[in-house]
Amino acid sequence: MTQQHQSRLRLHDTATREVRDFVPLQEGRAGIYVCGLTVQSEPHVGHVRSAVNFDVLRRWLTASGYDVHFIRNVTDIDDKILAKAEEQGRPWYNLAYAMHAELTTALASINVLPPTYEPGATGTVPEMLELISTLIARGHAYVAEDGSGDVYFDVRSWPQYGELTRQGLDDMEPATDADPRGKRDPRDFALWKGYKKSEPESAAWPSPWGPGRPGWHIECSAMASKYLGPAFDIHGGGVDLRFPHHENEQAQSRAAGMPFASYWLHNAWITTAGEKMSKSLGNSLLVPSVLERVRGIELRFYMVSAHYRSHVEFSFEALEEAAVGFLRIENFLKRAEVIEAATELPTELPDAFVAAMDDDLGTPAAVAVIHDLVREGNTALAADTPAAAGIASQVRAMLAVLGLDPADPAWATTNGAGDEKLREAVDVLITALLEERATARAEKDWARADAIRDRIAAAGIEIEDTPSGPKWSI
Repeated sequence: MTQQHQSRLRLHDTATREVRDFVPLQEGRAGIYVCGLTVQSEPHVGHVRSAVNFDVLRRWLTASGYDVHFIRNVTDIDDKILAKAEEQGRPWYNLAYAMHAELTTALASINVLPPTYEPGATGTVPEMLELISTLIARGHAYVAEDGSGDVYFDVRSWPQYGELTRQGLDDMEPATDADPRGKRDPRDFALWKGYKKSEPESAAWPSPWGPGRPGWHIECSAMASKYLGPAFDIHGGGVDLRFPHHENEQAQSRAAGMPFASYWLHNAWITTAGEKMSKSLGNSLLVPSVLERVRGIELRFYMVSAHYRSHVEFSFEALEEAAVGFLRIENFLKRAEVIEAATELPTELPDAFVAAMDDDLGTPAAVAVIHDLVREGNTALAADTPAAAGIASQVRAMLAVLGLDPADPAWATTNGAGDEKLREAVDVLITALLEERATARAEKDWARADAIRDRIAAAGIEIEDTPSGPKWSI
């Protein structure tokens, strides 16, 4: 395999609880499946963190020379969607469609790349029926005898059940995804849910066991195997999905004869008051609301600055502090005049940055490398040395890996089309004031020169006198 950066990525595999070298199943290619959202309501900051974390993984694998096949699903039929749609008096498919559109907009606003493909559960029902039939034939699933039309996975038929989360079967709570009366064991989980007269007829598909709809867990097994094959490299998702969702996915997939995922990666939560940010707690922060206070690029920087396996206690104070930190980086690039999209970026990244990213996506250490190089670049700018431009290009190359390059065309729309025009207008006004100040200094009218500088400073603008003339930054 030809790698751009000769990286050797090591990942913390949840299944083994070890940091292991990434060894792809196919040379030069990486297959990733990430559990996406159940589209029942607008996405909040906690939702999009997972998308950002796995977007960084994807970008780093691409930068390291891999051909990445990235699948992120959408759960568009589910108990929660049906309940929410009934509350709002609208068709369930209309709710799912509208919330999927909200999710797409939110992810674009923080520069999350579109997946290679984004399947919906409703579009993969035939594959689910085939998988369920295979499990029944192998003796790992059964049709409920209560006439409900439900089909369950028989957890006691699979001795390895619990291996992903290292739990014994007798220590597990009953599965609450269906009426327990049709189950042989309360831990058995639903693969297929028979149609109920209380549910919309449009939420049912024909099956060998009667009309109904898929259970949550079988959806991802079917979608992952359809688009990545029976064996693939990395399965990702939030840490809250480890059990029961990912445990059940692995069990049913392997019981059906598929090797399934080689690595399991899980990102931690964004918390508020120490609790997982979620709609049920009523403490969710919707993405559009947050973006009224900071730009999308600043929100992404806030998320990327924390390690994907570290819980983050959300606060606007911390978010705004991160925004200020990113603005320092951005201002350095503007002063170095390499922020134009046409500027060619270096193919080689600093060794310290590569080492940080290869160490289980160590983004905090990677961001620290960027800050160190910015400080070095500012020193070079102050001395008016040609090294500043080269340093700035390296900074941009590292930011690009993290999805944070200010010159990325994606930010032109997500951060407001008028941002650059606004800066150009401010630049005209400040330049005029600086020219007036230069005239005052030439006339040795120090009081007027200082007064002009104070007016500029009061507006939050910093002026730096350099050998090539004054430079300004916010």
